[in-house]
Amino acid sequence: MGDPIKRVERRSKRAIFSAFLSRARKSGGATVALIDGDGKEFTFKELTRAAFALGGAMARKMAKKERVGILLPTSAGALISFFALLSRGRVPAMLNFTSGARNLLLACKTAEVSRIITAKKFIELANLQDLIDELSQAVDIIYLEDLRGELTRRDKVLAVLGPYLPKLLAAQPHYDEPGVILFTSGTEGTPKGVVLSHRNIIANTEQISAHVDLLPSDVFFNPLPTFHCYGLTAGSLWPILNGHRVVLHPSPLQTKIIPKRILETGSTVLFATDTFLSQYMRASADGAMSSLRISVCGAERVRDETRAAALRRFGFEVLEGYGVTEGSPVLAANQPGDIRSGTVGRLLPGVEARLEPVEGLENAGRLHVRGPNIMKGYITADEPGVIKPLEDGWHDTGDVVAINDEGYVSIRGRLKRFAKIGGEMVSLAVVENCASAVWPDNLHAAAILPDARKGEQIILVTDCCSAPRDLLLAWAQSHGVAELAVPKKIICVNEMPVQGTGKINFLAVKTLAEEGLEALAKAKETPQPEPSKRELKKRAAQERDEQKRAEREAKATEKAAAGVAEKAAAKDQTVENGPGPKAANDDTDDVNKDAAE
Repeated sequence: MGDPIKRVERRSKRAIFSAFLSRARKSGGATVALIDGDGKEFTFKELTRAAFALGGAMARKMAKKERVGILLPTSAGALISFFALLSRGRVPAMLNFTSGARNLLLACKTAEVSRIITAKKFIELANLQDLIDELSQAVDIIYLEDLRGELTRRDKVLAVLGPYLPKLLAAQPHYDEPGVILFTSGTEGTPKGVVLSHRNIIANTEQISAHVDLLPSDVFFNPLPTFHCYGLTAGSLWPILNGHRVVLHPSPLQTKIIPKRILETGSTVLFATDTFLSQYMRASADGAMSSLRISVCGAERVRDETRAAALRRFGFEVLEGYGVTEGSPVLAANQPGDIRSGTVGRLLPGVEARLEPVEGLENAGRLHVRGPNIMKGYITADEPGVIKPLEDGWHDTGDVVAINDEGYVSIRGRLKRFAKIGGEMVSLAVVENCASAVWPDNLHAAAILPDARKGEQIILVTDCCSAPRDLLLAWAQSHGVAELAVPKKIICVNEMPVQGTGKINFLAVKTLAEEGLEALAKAKETPQPEPSKRELKKRAAQERDEQKRAEREAKATEKAAAGVAEKAAAKDQTVENGPGPKAANDDTDDVNKDAAE
């Protein structure tokens, strides 16, 4: 294959729709390209014809190079709409239908989107009519059902001839022109429009292909939303542009249905997040997802427990990837057969990295990246419609990472998610990892709140109904984790706030932490009734039991210490004969420390 970086550079100089037509010709029109959520199969011929026909109907309603919103679930309709807009030189803006009217209207205003494509059937099934009513006051709503009814004879002729005469009948944008607009998740603030060029998207699909080996027979399963860059580029465009069949599913939340569809469709590669994958496995009998070869997870850290369960119960590997919307999105990924726990693998071919030192942190830095997949620029609410390019081609991810001598990347967390306690920097990711180790079946998120004495404090929010701080502290101490990484308070909630992308909503977590602390403070201020005699007896009994337990532990410790002393004495007697074999568990403490970090 030659130099992968040069190959990525050469092959990325194409428009997205041109690359799609090229793949359709190579794979053959009769080849099934995707399977929709209802089981309907679409061949490459059907997809290209639908894109050309629908593109003609859309063009009559829109200005040239107009930015047009797509408000649809992961489906054939979403991808056909995406390709249809590109075929006529329009720019798709992928909208998050779970983010609420306010955020959607802000996104539309920011990117200067005045029209949104959606489907009546979807709006009805998802119960989004109230949302549409609010949006329609500011933008035009265009329904796919209406567009199909408006197809003319010319549109149908275009559908037949378009794939054979693309240079004449399809738009020919430059590869550096905007190809799609996505929006940052807004887990930590106001979303921004991220403008990705045609080259950015194509480069990332080529980078992934050069980095992760695929089998010709691989079938992809994608339940992730296409308004998320991971679900669009990696989950949808990567397989299609490489000639692999992709099975689409409209929602990642259908935990009981998805494992069945994976098996029914013979899918071998699953796109997910750690949270979603864990839910799918819990909802499945052993072997239910046995067709899978690998699952590629992103958006959050993959836990060792998840990897172990996948391999033990279903026989597939879990690859962890790392990316940002601004990177189209994938920047690094593990490879099959080369999974280094605690890392996200190596950087993809063509991705350059530099680390900016962070005060208070050693052996890690703030990650800046550059490459053919890095965005054209942002569109922000203060200057609607204006693309603000990167000054020197480098993008500041805001993530703190470490890169070892072999090139493996370890994510320490977002710089915004580091607390400064008494002058020491503490990663909230470490706090969450510790909680996940103690309570692996629950969701946990840490928040930073002000502290009168130390400047900042860490509060853990969890859906574990029984999460005593003492247990977490004991685990941290036994695994070499600094006590600063143990949250000051633990707030238990019925349900953790999770976005449609599978990410924890950290803004909502911070609100829950603030409310939880306020409730604890009020409870402390409220006068407590005098304990009854029965309660006093119960407490006395508990104290006696605790004292007996402490005495037993002290005796056990004393006995163990005596045993160690005996072994040490025996070892001293044989030292003249040379050192004995090293114990197999000598390095256990160091390994545990590394895993915790």
